[in-house]
Amino acid sequence: MRSSYLVCYDIADDKRLRKVFQAMRGYGDHLQFSIFECQMTPEDLVRCREELRGIIHHREDQVLFVNLGPSEGRGERVITALGKPYTQIDAPCIVV
Repeated sequence: MRSSYLVCYDIADDKRLRKVFQAMRGYGDHLQFSIFECQMTPEDLVRCREELRGIIHHREDQVLFVNLGPSEGRGERVITALGKPYTQIDAPCIVV
């Protein structure tokens, strides 16, 4: 069974930030600067955590996994915004 996760990260080094961003592109949809929405099985979650564990500096960086519950039966994604309106990102993002 897949669950929805928000994966949010705060990475202190630009090189590691780019690596985390590239890794996360393989797991979910990029929502905002350092936030991805992912539909993952428990095995996907383990694989994602292990991949990120090898990239981040454990005393300087942080990655949060917010479990939003089962993916099935959730209906359409509902995202509301405060401030600038939310726009879905369909184009690939380039991190410099």
